[in-house]
Amino acid sequence: MLQRPRRRCEGTAMGAIDLDLRPGLGIGPFSLGMPICEAFAQIEQQPNIYDVVHVKYFDEEPLKLDIVISFPDHGFHLRFDPWSQRLRLIEVFDVKRLQMRYATSLIGGPSTLATFVAVYALFGPTFPGFYDKDRGVYTLFYPGLSFAFPIPSQYTECCHDGEAELPLEFPDGTTPVTCRISIYDKSTDSKVGVGLLMNKASAPPLPAGSLYMEEVHVKLGEELWFTIGGQHVPFGASPQDVWTELGRPCGIHQKQVDQMVIHSASDPRPRTTICGDYFYNYFTRGLDILFDGQTHKIKKFVLHTNYPGHADFNSYMKCNFVIYGSDFGGSFHHEVNTTKCCITPSTKWEQVKEILGDCGPAAIQTQGSTSNPFGSTFVYGYQNVAFEVMKNGYIATVTLFQSG
Repeated sequence: MLQRPRRRCEGTAMGAIDLDLRPGLGIGPFSLGMPICEAFAQIEQQPNIYDVVHVKYFDEEPLKLDIVISFPDHGFHLRFDPWSQRLRLIEVFDVKRLQMRYATSLIGGPSTLATFVAVYALFGPTFPGFYDKDRGVYTLFYPGLSFAFPIPSQYTECCHDGEAELPLEFPDGTTPVTCRISIYDKSTDSKVGVGLLMNKASAPPLPAGSLYMEEVHVKLGEELWFTIGGQHVPFGASPQDVWTELGRPCGIHQKQVDQMVIHSASDPRPRTTICGDYFYNYFTRGLDILFDGQTHKIKKFVLHTNYPGHADFNSYMKCNFVIYGSDFGGSFHHEVNTTKCCITPSTKWEQVKEILGDCGPAAIQTQGSTSNPFGSTFVYGYQNVAFEVMKNGYIATVTLFQSG
């Protein structure tokens, strides 16, 4: 779990923020479907508000559980699908800490109790909800929005079989107070709430023509093919070619000398801190392109998976690459369902070895032990490709080149 340092400022006490509640769409600056990198960008723009941030993920199997960005001081968190890294669910787990605005009214926070009667009055009539006997929780559903209310054991008969009269009031004249609010995509009929109902939330569909998570097919030693845009970017292409195909890069920087070059007897160049080679960085595509400083031709591609637990996490969006096993001597175009013979960001290292065969011992990459809290990674090389692998066995980066 990662935690940003506290930077408490006057005027940003716990519960002091006011966020717009948009059922089925999002809350405040956070919109359902947004990539995790965009969520972090919003956080960075308002450090005095989001000054305590927890990032939670399953380090051993990062694709099994959500990546969660939590704001404990404000009582809510964001759940991202671990594969697409898009926001699928927003949960307010401590309603007293977060004041929300819907239309012209406020709900939640330290001064406005989110009671059943108040919720019903603000959001209007809806169908009877669902009572979870095991949890003792009654959930009320609206399109893209749900409220969970704990029911005291002496009043459970008020909620049997969804026949509770709405708004729900107990015989003593009191009304339950919501303990959790869920905001989820309203384009489906799913009802999302606590427990197993939480798993029904999914990120909204991408808009037509979106390039996010575009499949990038790799022809080893030859080119990349972007399947939505249709661009082909081959080795040996010039910067002008790349600008024409992919547009302006997000960044350009000089390459530091490759420390691994000492193992190559064929490279007589002097070891200086900066060499003439330079990168085009396409952070939104999860891609770096290295140009030779003398010929100004592409000599390497670097594809990033953006897994949490790697030093480059949140520097790039995820590159959805596809490398087919038969490309190691086969043709470029293949049926998409031949997943057993292809390498993608979800492929673990043991599977890579089954497809490509063993390649011998790994080189250890530290990326500076003092500044990298995640430890070293391992680099394995094959003809025309090298894999950087994390300790959990997942691929961090793929480097493509032309073997001599």
